[in-house]
Order: sequence, then C-alpha cells, then structure tokens
Amino acid sequence: MPAPSVPGTAAGATDVDGPLAWRECGRGDPVVFLHGLGGSRTSWEPQLSGLSGEFRCIAWDMPGYGASDPVAPLTFTAIADAVVRLLDDAGVDRAHLVGESFGGMHALHTALRRPERVARLVLANTSPAFGLDGTDPVAWRAGRLAPLDAGLAPADIAEDVLTSIAGPTLGDDALTMRVAGFARIQAAGLRAAVECLPAHDVRDRLGAIASPALVVAGGLDAETPVAYSRILTDGLANAELIVLDGVGHLAASEVPQTFNRLVRDFLNRGRGLGPSGPRWAI
Repeated sequence: MPAPSVPGTAAGATDVDGPLAWRECGRGDPVVFLHGLGGSRTSWEPQLSGLSGEFRCIAWDMPGYGASDPVAPLTFTAIADAVVRLLDDAGVDRAHLVGESFGGMHALHTALRRPERVARLVLANTSPAFGLDGTDPVAWRAGRLAPLDAGLAPADIAEDVLTSIAGPTLGDDALTMRVAGFARIQAAGLRAAVECLPAHDVRDRLGAIASPALVVAGGLDAETPVAYSRILTDGLANAELIVLDGVGHLAASEVPQTFNRLVRDFLNRGRGLGPSGPRWAI
C-alpha cells in the first residue's frame, strides 16, 4: 500500500519512511512526540516548528498509522517496544516523551517497560486507565468502529471527530492540519488501535515511574477530564499538573504557543541527557 500523502512540513524537517516512519527537525536533546488515536506525525507541526530551535523533535507514525508498518497483535507492550525501536532507528539513547491522549498512554507504558530509555514525560489530555467513567469497552469499540464497518475511511470522519472533542479555541488552520493528520491513518491501523485502547490500565504501577512528568489537562476536555489527570499526577512519583482553562481534548493544537511554552520550560529543567538514569529533580 502506498504511504498516505504528507501535508505541510515544518521548516527543515525530514521525513523518514520505513518499517517505522517519523518526521524530525532541530538539534539538541531528543523529544519524541506520540500522537493520539486520531493523529499521525503531521499532527505535531506547531510543536516541531516551535520547539526545533532548542530540541531534536521526532514525531512518529505509530505502527499501522501513516507510513509505518503494522504490528500484530497491537498491544501496549508491542507499542512500547516500537517506541524503543524508534529510538534505536533514530540513534537515540534516551529521550523525553510527549504524548497526547492515546499517545500519552504509550508514553506511560514505555516508561514502565524501558525506564532507562525515558527522560522526562509530558502527558497531555490522557488517562491512567480506560473506563474511569464507567464506559463499557464493548460499546465504546462498537461506536468507534461503526463508521469503518459502514465502509467509511478515516478521512471521511476526521473533521466530525476532531470538532466533537476540541474546545472552542481550535482555529481553522489548526483544524485543517489535524484533519490532514487524521486522513493519513490507515483504516486497519485505526481498527487495531480501537481494539487495543480499552486494555489500558496502569493505575497500580504509576508509582514505579521515576521520570519527572508534566501532566497537561484541558478544562473543557470531556474525553479525558481533569479528574483523570489528577489521578495521574497523584499516582506518579514525581509529577505536576497544569490545567488549561477553556481548552478541550487537543491542547497541543488548540493553544500551541502556551503548550510549547509549558513543554519548553519543563524540559529545560533537565538539560543534557546522560547515558542512563534520571538526572533531574522538580
């Protein structure tokens, strides 16, 4: 299958297509951006553009998405192993991980599975477990797979899905960028991700994550409410919480300058990645 088209690229960015595909730009401490269920590597353009002056920014297509090959079965263990393969492929020993929603879950699982490869964590609009509000996983899967079962492609549902979860601050240009990123998702990859996501639950292991973490929540986020972020912050060994008033589930795109500032300030507390072991304190 040919790789989906790649929309607008941050200045100086390079796209790497292979078994694992990513986009990168900049130099400095490596920062890996892990997109959500409805994203791909191009969903992080404001971050690659805004942070590449200080960091080596790497945004992947998760397995089965965009130009990345699928893995079967898709599990959180397989995804964490793929994050480590990405680091290996990019020649990175340790990296900061910035994850949005489903990508935040990936960051948590990677930090648990391979803590020596993870420096700092930014966990945006995410959750320590699926179904904290009592959502039935069977009904949740059925609802999200229904459009695919009806023959629609991810591109057909992108705008409706994104506008339903974003807050009022998401501008037209940001929506266009996010729709383009969503449209790059392979239908089979989205199906596999929907099947995988309800298995997420790391509540009883959060305290084992030593990496300093910044948890970012949207005050209007109905998908992963602020209460979920508080559980994350309270459970993690070394975490702080920022709540962005008036922001929905796509904080990185809704208020990119604010989001970038938070990420930059947090990561700059730990300048210089050593070969192993945490080196920072909040």
